[in-house]
Amino acid sequence: MLRGSGRSTAFGLDLGQKRDYTALALVERSEVVYQERSAVTYKRFEKVEYRLRFLERLELGLPYPDVVAAVDEVVTALRRSRGAWANAPGISLVVDATGVGAAVVDLLRRSGLGCDIAAVTITGGEHEIQTRHGWNVPKRDLVSELQVMYEHDELLMAADLDLAEDLIKELSDMEVKTSEKGHESFGAWRAGTHDDLVLAVALAVWKIKKRGRSPWGAVRLI
Repeated sequence: MLRGSGRSTAFGLDLGQKRDYTALALVERSEVVYQERSAVTYKRFEKVEYRLRFLERLELGLPYPDVVAAVDEVVTALRRSRGAWANAPGISLVVDATGVGAAVVDLLRRSGLGCDIAAVTITGGEHEIQTRHGWNVPKRDLVSELQVMYEHDELLMAADLDLAEDLIKELSDMEVKTSEKGHESFGAWRAGTHDDLVLAVALAVWKIKKRGRSPWGAVRLI
C-alpha cells in the first residue's frame, strides 16, 4: 500500500454547559492508493481513510474564554507540527453553535486561530439547511453517520486515544426517539449520559466529508 499526499483535517468542538463537558476532536481524511491494480482498467485501487487523531474533554464548567484559549493551543500545536505546511489550507474548526454557542463562535473568530471556522446549530429537524450564520444540521444525521462509520470500521482511532472507550460507550448509548408527530431524533437512552464526545467527533466528520476530496488534488504515489 502506498499513502497519497491528499490530506485534510477538521476539528469538532461540542460546547458544554455547567453540567456537560466541552469536547474537542480532530479527524483526519487522507486519500490512499494501493499497489494492486484493477484487472479491467489497470488503475490502482484507491480509498479514503478517516482517522480520529485527537479527542479531549475540557474541565467541567470551564469558562468560555478559557475554552477558546484551550482550542487555540491545540490548533497552534497542530500547525507547528506541520512545519513548512503550517499555512496550507486544510484545517477547519466546526463549532456547536446551539444556544450560547453562537457567542463562542464569535470569540473563536476574533481569536485569530488561522483556520476556517464553521458554525453548526444542532437541531431536531429532518433536513440540513445552510443559513447566513452557518448551518442547521439534524442531530440524527450527525450521530447516525458516525454510528455507521464505527460499525463498518471506517473510523480508525489512534492507539493512544485515552477516551476511545468512552466514545464507543456514548455511541452505544444513543438511540432513536420518535415524537408524537412522528419526528425522529437521537438522544441518550438513559438520564445522565453524556454525548459530548460523539458530537465533537460527528461535527468533525460532517465537515470533512462535506469538503470532499483534498484541495491538493490527485493522490501522489510515494
